[in-house]
Amino acid sequence: MEMQRTNEHAEIAVRHVTMQFRRAHEESSSLKELFINAFRKGQKYETFTALDDVSFTVFKGEVAGIIGTNGSGKSTILKIIAGVLVPTKGKVEADQDKIQLLTLGTGFDPELTGRENVYLNGAMIGYSKKYLDETYEEIVRFAELEGFMDEKVRNYSSGMVSRLGFAIATAQDTPEILILDEVLSVGDLFFRKKSEARIQEMIHGGSTVLIVSHSPSVIRSNCTKAIWIEKGKLEAVGDPQEVCDRYEKMQKGGAG
Repeated sequence: MEMQRTNEHAEIAVRHVTMQFRRAHEESSSLKELFINAFRKGQKYETFTALDDVSFTVFKGEVAGIIGTNGSGKSTILKIIAGVLVPTKGKVEADQDKIQLLTLGTGFDPELTGRENVYLNGAMIGYSKKYLDETYEEIVRFAELEGFMDEKVRNYSSGMVSRLGFAIATAQDTPEILILDEVLSVGDLFFRKKSEARIQEMIHGGSTVLIVSHSPSVIRSNCTKAIWIEKGKLEAVGDPQEVCDRYEKMQKGGAG
């Protein structure tokens, strides 16, 4: 259970959120079957519950880590918090204008160069061209991509895309709410340490950070609170060490 903190305003309050999707009972394996099923009477659908009555809060200055196995609803809750999806039941209270959501390659056009993508991605985040002009060299240095910025992003490795995306999203001194989706699990050890150091700088500057990962080590190293969502259900909220210990114990039990 999550302990209540009185007299504090929650930056993110997830209140009894349930998210359900409808999907066809019979999946179409070809274009022909897709058209046949679209016009077939009595096509059956089933309801898939991605999130089931999930509640938690993230307070100003906290670094909250959401952990869970693949397919547990982590990306779905992110999209709801960011305002991309509307939950079937419940609600999320958050100022979406404060939120910067960073997922690998979000808003990147693979046919554009790294340089062009800095301006495209930066504009999507809300940076002005003047601000990007002033910070461009620092973004490139932090991403360690000197000499690669005139290459098309489709030629980048996933680590290069991750570094550039992270550098752009965190170029602003203190974004009020930063959400990182599986970003700290990618890249070499040195860059992960750089990323974690920058996050610590933002925390000390008053930012609130939400990290989503399936890696307990990422949650333990960076977070002040852990939120464990498993198969759509909230399993635990609390101390990162304790929650990650329980998560790893569940994984070992499932593997045995």
